[in-house]
Amino acid sequence: MKILIKELAKSRWQVRLDNQAVNFRSEAEARAFTSTLEARLHAPHYLPEPQQRAAG
Repeated sequence: MKILIKELAKSRWQVRLDNQAVNFRSEAEARAFTSTLEARLHAPHYLPEPQQRAAG
């Protein structure tokens, strides 16, 4: 996933995630969002083990 931060106008920032865009009122808000998103993307993800059915 490609993440870009772009200034649109004074006091308007945009974070682009591939073809999706999220707008923010400040660069700090945009960077905080990006930081949280990247942390979540890089966090370990575990799949639950399938439960075995009781034979019967």
